[in-house]
Amino acid sequence: MGDPEKAFSEKERMSAEITRDGPATPTLPVLPTVKPEIEKREASASKLHPVFYVVTWITLSSTVILFNKWILDTAKFHYPITLTCWHLTFATLMTQVMARTTNLLDGRKTVKMTGRVYLRAIVPIGAFFSLSLICGNLTYLYLSVAFIQMLKATTPVAVLLIGWAMGVHKADMKVLFNVSFIVLGVIIASIGEIKFVMIGVIFQLGGIVFEAIRLVMVERLLSSAEYKMDPLVSLYYFAPVCAMMNFCTALVFEIPRIQMEELYHVGLWTLLANAMVAFALNVSVVFLIGKTSGLVMTLCGVLKDILLVAASIAIWGTPVSPLQYFGYTIALGGLIYYKLGAATMKAQFSEAGRLWAEFGSNRPALRKVIVFGGVLMMLFVLLGGLAPTVGYDSKYLTSSIKGADKPS
Repeated sequence: MGDPEKAFSEKERMSAEITRDGPATPTLPVLPTVKPEIEKREASASKLHPVFYVVTWITLSSTVILFNKWILDTAKFHYPITLTCWHLTFATLMTQVMARTTNLLDGRKTVKMTGRVYLRAIVPIGAFFSLSLICGNLTYLYLSVAFIQMLKATTPVAVLLIGWAMGVHKADMKVLFNVSFIVLGVIIASIGEIKFVMIGVIFQLGGIVFEAIRLVMVERLLSSAEYKMDPLVSLYYFAPVCAMMNFCTALVFEIPRIQMEELYHVGLWTLLANAMVAFALNVSVVFLIGKTSGLVMTLCGVLKDILLVAASIAIWGTPVSPLQYFGYTIALGGLIYYKLGAATMKAQFSEAGRLWAEFGSNRPALRKVIVFGGVLMMLFVLLGGLAPTVGYDSKYLTSSIKGADKPS
């Protein structure tokens, strides 16, 4: 047998000569050579990494909460219903524009929406959505962002119980036992709350209940294939009715009291930016759902809550007691366990252990540095927990110093 490489070279030379000498005819067209690996590489390079969508969602979600808190509390614009109405009005306008200029809302064409369905399904859901937003924004007037995030950890519990009450899910005592850790953690965190305001807690719990009812009603609506819709399409249908309900409520309770000086004090551009960020958050959710898994979204939500607690401490000097840290840790652990399940968590821990061992074998020095840094961080947190609170009361501190300076 001859040398295969030689035979291939000879074949390639002859092919080249035939191609060069014989002109292309209509029956035998010369086709361009396509390399699938290059095409695939170019297609994947044009797509953004899922981390981009995760970071964008966490950033926008945290920004909306902190922005609302700043406007309603720090900037003294004590009109949460009006602010919510402004957000929904802006969302209504933007979804109408996007429906006519982009393909992001093409999903609405598959939804069999009729006047009967709108009145019997969309309007009631919109009413509870509106109530949850109003209560949620009212809470910012009384409670810190850190404590609000701790209370919000009970949302899955409310959804579970209301789902059972409305017959959407079957009652399961094992699941109830699992979510009881969330409730226990939040109760401990509430006991440790230094600036506990009962009316604020009532508003927040009311908002959680209204949001849970809304989510269960949406789940029941989406159980039919003909009403499947992504969050942006949902906003397209819900925003107008919510904006109208909020406007009617604000017209009675808030709008007659608003002074133009208060609007100028906050700034019209500030209010516009606030509405734009809130709408951008809804758009980012659509992309996040399409690019990540349920596991990633659960962990991102927990990370966002932790970052918001840290931001509340850093920006407003919110005092957080060690008991709150302990309770919130229990609540977050229970939340992750409830959403992911024991089997998923076990598989993820096994995979993480394997990757950590592989990382240690490849970069032992860097692994030691990470472990050492983690131990130092843990010691810092534990020693910091010996203090009564994180943050301090500046007025109390000033009066104490002045009292010490006075001659006895």
